[in-house]
Amino acid sequence: MGLKSVLSRPLAAYVARQYAQWQQDPIGTQQRVLRGLLAQGARTAFGRDHDLATARTAQDLAARVPVRDYEALKPYFERVKAGEADVLWPGKPLYLAKTSGTTSGAKYIPLTKDSIPNHINGARDALLHYVHRTGKSRFLDGKLMFLSGSPELETVGGIHTGRLSGIVNHHVPAYLRRNQLPSYATNVIEDWETKLDRIVDETLPAPMTLISGIPPWVQMYFDRIVQRTGRPVGEVFPGFDLFVYGGVNFEPYRKKLFDTIGRPVDSVELFPASEGFFAFQDEPGNPGLLLLLDAGIFYEFIPAERFFEPNPPRLTLAEVELDRQYALVLSSNAGLWGYSIGDTVRFVSKYPFRVVVSGRIKHFLSAFGEHVIGEEVEQTLREAMRQHPEAEVVEFTVAPRVSDDPAVPSRHEWLVEFARHPHDPAAFAAALDTGLRQRNTYYDDLLAGHILAPLLLTLLPAGAFQRYMKSQGKLGGQNKVPRLSNDRTLAEGLLGVG
Repeated sequence: MGLKSVLSRPLAAYVARQYAQWQQDPIGTQQRVLRGLLAQGARTAFGRDHDLATARTAQDLAARVPVRDYEALKPYFERVKAGEADVLWPGKPLYLAKTSGTTSGAKYIPLTKDSIPNHINGARDALLHYVHRTGKSRFLDGKLMFLSGSPELETVGGIHTGRLSGIVNHHVPAYLRRNQLPSYATNVIEDWETKLDRIVDETLPAPMTLISGIPPWVQMYFDRIVQRTGRPVGEVFPGFDLFVYGGVNFEPYRKKLFDTIGRPVDSVELFPASEGFFAFQDEPGNPGLLLLLDAGIFYEFIPAERFFEPNPPRLTLAEVELDRQYALVLSSNAGLWGYSIGDTVRFVSKYPFRVVVSGRIKHFLSAFGEHVIGEEVEQTLREAMRQHPEAEVVEFTVAPRVSDDPAVPSRHEWLVEFARHPHDPAAFAAALDTGLRQRNTYYDDLLAGHILAPLLLTLLPAGAFQRYMKSQGKLGGQNKVPRLSNDRTLAEGLLGVG
C-alpha cells in the first residue's frame, strides 16, 4: 500500500466527522449559511437593488428576490463579465465558468474566491467518504483519469474564463497531479475524437485505478479501448476499481458500461454543475446523494408542478416532503440569488437529507397534456431493459409525433440507439408503453381515451447520437442529450444524420 492510500484514511475519517457535525442540525446550518450570504450580498449592487441589508430570513429573501434563471439575471452577469466589481458578490470573481445556453448562446457563471472551494472540496470529499465507508484507498496509488473539458482559459473582462471541468483541473491537489491523466497537452485538444485517441494512447500503458466522467463520453472511451485491444476494459486495466460519474442519470448507461468493463467495479455519483457542487453519494449502494448544506449555498425548493405559476411556493429544507419533485433554487457565495438551475430533485431521505436528480424542469414532454418527466422515462426504460436483458442501450430521447390525419392518433416517438437490439422490438415497445402508463396517469388516460396511440419505437443506427452531437459542435466534454422534447427539432436532427 502506497503513502497516498495510507494517509488518506485518517483524512477521510476527519472529513467524515466534520460532515457529521453539521448533519446534526441541518436546518440550523442552512439558516446560518443564509445569514452569511445576506450579510455579504448587502455590500453589492444586487444587494442594494433588492434591499438585502434588511433581510434576515428565507421569507425575507423570497419577498425581495424573485426566482430567476440566467436570462432574467443576465444584466447583472453582463456587468460582471465586463469587469465591474461588487455586482453580485463583493469584489470580482476568480473565474467565469462558460457553459452552453439554450436560448442565449454561452452563459458565464461566476466562480468567486468563496465559492471555488465548494467545487474542489465537493469532489475531494466524495472520494474521502468512499474511503471512509469502504476502507478502500489503493486507487489513490494508481493513475486517475478525469475525462473533462479543456483546461485552457481565456480572459473575459480581466477574468479567467473556461469550462468548469477545465477550471477545476487547475485546482487538482499537487499530491494527486502526478497520478492524473490525461496530460495537459492532451487535455487542451479541442477536437473530441482526436483528443479521445490521444487519451487512449496515454492510458493504455498506465495502471488505471479510477476513471471519472459523464457516462456517454466515458462509454466512447471504453469502446475505443476495446477496439484497440480486443479485450474488456476491466482486463486491460486490472487495477481499475472505481468509476466516478455525474451529469446524467447513470441507469440507462449502466448495463452497457459494465458489460464493456467486463466485471463489477464500485461507483460514486456526483451532482456538480457550473453553479455549484450540490451533492454526492456518501454511502456506497445508497442511490441517495447527500445534499451539501454547509458549502456556501442556501437551497429553496419549488414543487415542480407549480414552478410555472406566477408566485409559486418557495420551500426551505424544513418544509420538503419525501418522494415529491422539486425544482432546485439557490442563493450562493458565487453571487447567485434566487437562481433556478433548471434541475429537479426528489428527496429519498431526511436527516440526513439525500436527493436523487430526477430531471430538468424545462425538459418534459407535454405536447398532449401528459407532462412526462425525465425520471419517468428513465425508470420506464430501465424496467423494459430488465424484461429484455439482451438489450443494451447507447442513448435515447423521446419526442412527440403529432399526426395531421384525424383518423390516425398522435403518439410519442422513442428514438433509441441500441448496442444490442431486443430480440422482439415490438414487445420492447409494448413494455415501454406499459411502464410509462403505470408511472404517469395522464399518459394512461390519453391512451385509454384513444387520444394517443401506443408509442412508436424508432431504432437508430449505430453512432447516430455521436454524429448528431458532432454536427451541433457538442461532441464530448460536458454536453448531454435531452431526454425529452416538446418539439421535433432533436428527433428530426437524429433522423437526418442516421
